[in-house]
Amino acid sequence: MNIEMIRAAAVRLAGHARRTPLLSSPFLDEIAGRRVVVKPECLQHTGSFKFRGGWSAVSALDPEVRSRGVIAFSSGNHAQGVALAARLHGVPSVIIMPSDAPKLKIDNTRRLGAQVVLYDRDGEDRDALGARLSAERGLTLIKPFDEPQVIAGQGTTGLEIAEQAAAEGITNADVLVCCGGGGLTSGIALALEAEAPGLRARPVEPKNFDDVARSLVSGRIERNQRPSSDSICDAIVTPSPGVLTFPIMRRLCGPGIAVPDEDCLRAMAAAFTRLKIVLEPGGAVALAAALYHPDLIEGEAVVCVASGGNVDASVFRTALEKYGE
Repeated sequence: MNIEMIRAAAVRLAGHARRTPLLSSPFLDEIAGRRVVVKPECLQHTGSFKFRGGWSAVSALDPEVRSRGVIAFSSGNHAQGVALAARLHGVPSVIIMPSDAPKLKIDNTRRLGAQVVLYDRDGEDRDALGARLSAERGLTLIKPFDEPQVIAGQGTTGLEIAEQAAAEGITNADVLVCCGGGGLTSGIALALEAEAPGLRARPVEPKNFDDVARSLVSGRIERNQRPSSDSICDAIVTPSPGVLTFPIMRRLCGPGIAVPDEDCLRAMAAAFTRLKIVLEPGGAVALAAALYHPDLIEGEAVVCVASGGNVDASVFRTALEKYGE
C-alpha cells in the first residue's frame, strides 16, 4: 500500500467521484475556539466517501473477473458505494448487510441494483457467509476497509484535503477522521504524508468502540467487546482495526479520540444549522471532537472529515429536536 496506488486511484476516479469542498462557519469556530474546516463527504455519490473506495476497487479488477460480479459486506455506506460502482460498470453485486442496519441504507442499496442478504451481526459470521457466497457464485469480494484498492480510493480524499487546505493557508493542523476499520483514516494518512506533511491524521471513534485509539496506545490490534447496538454510530462500529490499516495508522496517525453518542447528535444539529449539510451519527464524530473536545486537539486550525450523511429520518429528527436552534 503506497501513495502511487492512491494517485492511480485518483486518475480512475476522475470524472466519476465528486470533488467535495471545504466548508466553514464562524459560529463553529466560536464553539471550537479555533478555525474549523469541514470536508463534507456526505455530499459524495451515495452520501459517503465509500463511493471512492468502491469505484477504485471495481475499476481495478480485470474486466473478465469483474464481469462475474462483486460481493461486499457493510452496514450500509460501503454497500451503497460498491453497489453503485458495480451498476455503473454493468456488473452484478451482492451485498451482505446486518439486519439492524438503518432502513434507509438497506433500501438504497437495493435500489442501486444490488441483491441484499441480511444477517445477524451479533450472532452470525459475515466473513464466513461472504466467503461461501463468493465461492458459490464466482464473485470477487471487496472488503470494506482491509483491501488495498479500497484504501487507495479512500486516500483520494486526503489528496484533495492537502490541496484545498494549502489553498486556505492551512499547512499545520490535525485532520480528524471518522474511523471504523481504518480504511479512510489510513488512506488519508498516506496521502498527507506525501502531499502535506504538516497535516496529521487522527482517528475519531464512538465512546466504548475506540478499538483504534486503544490499539494505537498498546501497539497491537485491540478488539471491541460490546454489542454493536450499543452505539448509534453504526457506520463506524467495527470489531477491530484492519491488518492492513493498523500498521499505517500506527506509523502516521496522532492519538485517537473517542466521543459519546450525545455529542454526535449535537454535531449533527450544528452541521445542519451552520453548514446546511446532513450528517449521520458516525459521519459526525470528527466534527463532534473538534467542537466539544477542543482540549484534545492541537493547533490554531482543525480539519474535520464529515464522512457520511445516510441517516434515518427519526434519528436526524432527534438530533434537531434536542440540539437544533
